[in-house]
Amino acid sequence: MNIQAVEIVRDHGAARRNVGCRLCGSLLRNTLVDLGMSPPCESFLQADQLDQMEPYYPLNVLVCDTCYLVQLKEYMSPETIFSEYAYFSSFSTSWVAHSKVYCEAITKRLGLGSDSLAVELASNDGYLLQHFLPLGVPVLGVEPAANVARAAVEKGVPTRVDFFGVRLANQMVAEGLRANLIIGNNVLAQVPDLNDFVAGMKILLKPEGVVTLEFPHIERLMAENQFDTIYHEHFSYFSLLTIDLMAARHGLRLVDVEELPTHGGSLRVYLANEGSSWGVNDRVAKLLQREERHGLKEMLTYTSFGHKAQRAKRDLLAFLISAKSEGKKICGYGAPGKGNTLLNYCAIGTDFLDFTVDRNPYKHGRFTPGMHIPIKSVEAIDEARPDYILILPWNLKDEIMEQMRHVAAWGARFVVPIPFVTVIDPSELRR
Repeated sequence: MNIQAVEIVRDHGAARRNVGCRLCGSLLRNTLVDLGMSPPCESFLQADQLDQMEPYYPLNVLVCDTCYLVQLKEYMSPETIFSEYAYFSSFSTSWVAHSKVYCEAITKRLGLGSDSLAVELASNDGYLLQHFLPLGVPVLGVEPAANVARAAVEKGVPTRVDFFGVRLANQMVAEGLRANLIIGNNVLAQVPDLNDFVAGMKILLKPEGVVTLEFPHIERLMAENQFDTIYHEHFSYFSLLTIDLMAARHGLRLVDVEELPTHGGSLRVYLANEGSSWGVNDRVAKLLQREERHGLKEMLTYTSFGHKAQRAKRDLLAFLISAKSEGKKICGYGAPGKGNTLLNYCAIGTDFLDFTVDRNPYKHGRFTPGMHIPIKSVEAIDEARPDYILILPWNLKDEIMEQMRHVAAWGARFVVPIPFVTVIDPSELRR
C-alpha cells in the first residue's frame, strides 16, 4: 500500500511538470517553489459567500531550462480574473508619484508631443496616463476590467475596455492608430499568451517607437525571498535574459534597462524595432552578464529557492505563535495579492490576525480569500490599538509606516514578513 501511494504521488508530480513553456514551448522539468494550494488572490469575499466553496489551485512554480522563464500553469483565464478587478493603482501614493516622474522623463526622452500617441496596456484607473494630459501628449488606455476603466474615464483618460493582443492591435491599426510609446507596467506577468501579447505590441508600434515594460525582477525575487509575489494572477516571472530572448522572437530589440526599487525590485526595459535607429545602452550587456554570474542560467539557482520560502514560513509562524501566547493583539495592514499568498501558504487566519485594513473602500466589509480575515478601513487600527501590525504589502512599508507612525503612542510595532520577520518600533523611525 505504501509503495503504491508513493508511486501515485510520483506520477502526479510528473504529470504536473509535463507542460510546455508558454514562451518557447520547451518541456518544463524544474520547480522553483511549491507553495501548495491557494485560492485566487484577488477574490475578496462578501459575508454571504463565506459558507460557499472556494476554488483552490496549485501554486507550483516551474522554470524553463531553455529560455529561463519562471511560470505558473494557466489555471484561470484572464477573463475570469480581470473582467472585474479589485486593484486600483491610485490608492498607492508612492506608485502614482513614480508614474508621474516616468511620464515627464519619457516625454522628454522621446520628444513626445501633440502629434504623438502613448498607449498603456492594462492602464488600470488612469493612475499613469493622467500625467501625460498636462504635457499635451494624446493617450489611450487599454484595460479589460470595466469597473477600473470607468475610474480612468472619469479622470479624462480615454480607455478601451478589452484584452490586448494581435486581434486588438490589428483592429487599432485599421482605425489609423499607431503608437510612439507603448507602456506595460506590471502587466507582462499577467499575460498567459506572451507571444500573442508581444506580437500585438510589434504590430501597434511605429517604426521608431519604443515599448517600456516594468515588472518584478526574478533575480531580486529569489535573492530577497519574495515568494509571496507569486500568485495565480501572475502567470510569469522574468529575468533580463528571458526578456532579451522574448524580444528577439518578435523582431524587437532590447535597447535599455533600468533597475527600480518598486515592488521589491523591478526592471524597466526599453524595446524598439530591430530595424530602428535606436542604439543599445551599455546597461543591457552589464545586467545580462550579472544575471549570468548570479547563476540565472543554472537550474540549481532556481530549484534551491524553495528552502528559503519554507524558512520564512517557519519564522513568521514562530513569531506569531509566541506573540499570541503572550496575549498580544495583532492585526494586518493591507489586503494585497501578495498578502493572500503569504496568509494561505502560512495558514494564518483570524487565530492570529484579528482583522486587516486597506485604503481601498472596495475591499471594506469583505474577507480575504481562503483565510477569511475581515477587511476594515484604516481607522479600525486606531480603535483596536493592536500591539503588532503585520504589513502585508511590504513593498510599501516605508509609505505605510510614515502614514501610521502615530501608533507609537500606544506602543504598537510594525512587523515586516519578507525576506524574514523584522519588527520595527515606529518611535525609532527617522523623520
